[in-house]
Amino acid sequence: MPTARESLLNAARAALDDEPWPGVRMVRVAAGAGVSRQTLYNEFGDKAGLADALVRRQLDAFLRGVDLRLCRAAEAPREEVLDSLGNWIVRAARGDRLVRAALTGCRCDGLPTPPDRPGDLVAELRDRAVAALERRNGASRGDPGTAQRCETTVRLAVSHLVAPAPGPAAPPPERWTATGA
Repeated sequence: MPTARESLLNAARAALDDEPWPGVRMVRVAAGAGVSRQTLYNEFGDKAGLADALVRRQLDAFLRGVDLRLCRAAEAPREEVLDSLGNWIVRAARGDRLVRAALTGCRCDGLPTPPDRPGDLVAELRDRAVAALERRNGASRGDPGTAQRCETTVRLAVSHLVAPAPGPAAPPPERWTATGA
């Protein structure tokens, strides 16, 4: 059974799926979670606190997915790991407006405000990829080539979110990394 906090975050997400964030009312979120408004305010302080917690929860789930993707690619060659990561980032962000806004820095009227620095999230993704590759594929620690390829992969994925190819939900490219670079 979910905690009151999780129930409130689930209800806030459901409300956000139905209407833009400015229209989401705390009373509706509390009712959707089956708790009092006082419980909601005790847990998050105010609507901004609820928004921060909602965005953080989505980003934490996204980062767990990144880690899982990197873990599954334990012995794969670096290029395959990065191709898989780039494709997963695009698919995951397309499926979650909050993650997409955090990655791209979008300040959309209908969403809670994402973190101020999308570059920090990009750097975190790069660092996780570098660490995974160094741990699992025997890349030498501190190899600038690995860090550069990881950075390029993440930034290409983000650019695909910002300026997707024309057409309905065009798939991401099959290869994200520059070979031989």
